[in-house]
Amino acid sequence: MRTGTDPGTTASAPRPRVLVIAEAANPEWQSVPLVGWSHADALREVADVHLVTQVRNRDAIVRAGLVEGRDFTAIDSERVARPLWHLTRLLPGGWTTSMAAYLPAYLYFERLVWRRFGADIRAGRYDVVHRLTPLSPTVPSPIAARCRKAGVPFVLGPLNGGLPWPRNFDQERRREREWLSYVRGAYKLVPGYRRTRENAAAIVVASRATLEQVPERWRSKCVYIPENGLDERRFHARRERPGGGPLAIVFVGRLVPYKGPDLLLEAVDPLLREDRARLTIVGDGPLLASMRAAASERGVQDKVRFTGWVDHQQVQHLLAAADVFAFPSIREFGGAAPLEAMAVGVPAIVVDYGGPGEIVTEDTGWLLPLGTRANLAAGLRALLTSLCADRDAIERRAQAALQRAWNWFAWRVKARQTLEVYRWVLGRRPDRPEFGMPFAGVGTALARP
Repeated sequence: MRTGTDPGTTASAPRPRVLVIAEAANPEWQSVPLVGWSHADALREVADVHLVTQVRNRDAIVRAGLVEGRDFTAIDSERVARPLWHLTRLLPGGWTTSMAAYLPAYLYFERLVWRRFGADIRAGRYDVVHRLTPLSPTVPSPIAARCRKAGVPFVLGPLNGGLPWPRNFDQERRREREWLSYVRGAYKLVPGYRRTRENAAAIVVASRATLEQVPERWRSKCVYIPENGLDERRFHARRERPGGGPLAIVFVGRLVPYKGPDLLLEAVDPLLREDRARLTIVGDGPLLASMRAAASERGVQDKVRFTGWVDHQQVQHLLAAADVFAFPSIREFGGAAPLEAMAVGVPAIVVDYGGPGEIVTEDTGWLLPLGTRANLAAGLRALLTSLCADRDAIERRAQAALQRAWNWFAWRVKARQTLEVYRWVLGRRPDRPEFGMPFAGVGTALARP
């Protein structure tokens, strides 16, 4: 099985000099900042990278061993970023509203980036400029046009976002206060949206949903590479369940409506009552108090463990102590949580929608069809009930999940894949890289016109 590099890669080719722009890149945080940092750090193995990030990440990056000025530059955009960050805390909206408020801060950041590096780019001191973060496809990049004018290829992405809310979960949408999501498609009218894509030499897309939003005229620029990855230095634990006893189920994630931790508790309730399962809920969020109360009301509080917030480095050990990972999120862009479960050898149960449905396969876990909340709860309950009696089904998938996670999603693999994108835009390979990832429909969507 190929694991990321193309057969045409030549080890003797000169290492590209890459200016990596990652406004969010922090080795000590989670979510997008950790993705930005991990991807940029992995690229150092295959390219001469200079990282440009926001000043709030400076201290963490120095602690990680990089030298400011030589390895990275911290851009101080706090004059605009800080008040807008405080504003997002006050706005009565969810993620979509926060991203809309964040846009001016990012554009100011990129303006400062060009002020600092524009002369170097025009002078040819970098072979490629690559914007890693933000991941959102709603945020334009004015630098793209300037790079093209300077004759330096600009790579955009990975981009991930725009997954439609499932029509049967409008209540969850409202509970998340995603008011702007009803008109989210208007982001294509944002000044700079078209110019960014027209001037990018390559667009890395991280999900089928994002790929499907790209107009046909730009599809030939797109390369599919999922956003999330795995670091061997961070995730080294392996599943240690010997089998037998109650089925050990674990959930990891923010305790918010769309991730469905309350739905999981509802689904597993009969198995808890019958002493056939145990449930561990890892994470914090607005649903924690109500879920604790629900467990007490159901009389299963001694069979449900709520850990609250756990340091990311320790999550792997909680995963390794489980039989299965259950994650009934109904609108997940990436799917880092099920991927990390797979990385320790724990097969995942996910909804076949969005990122998790692209990471998990029938050979490495279980895909629940997306229907109504009642359908999803019933399907999850039926599956968990069957697994209580058929532990071999778990064992058959455990090793396959482990192999898929590390063969396709290790950061070192993604770095080699990204290198092939650089080689393509630099004319060092004639064909657009395609990595043979076994994701249904991707090859068709990426087909050249």
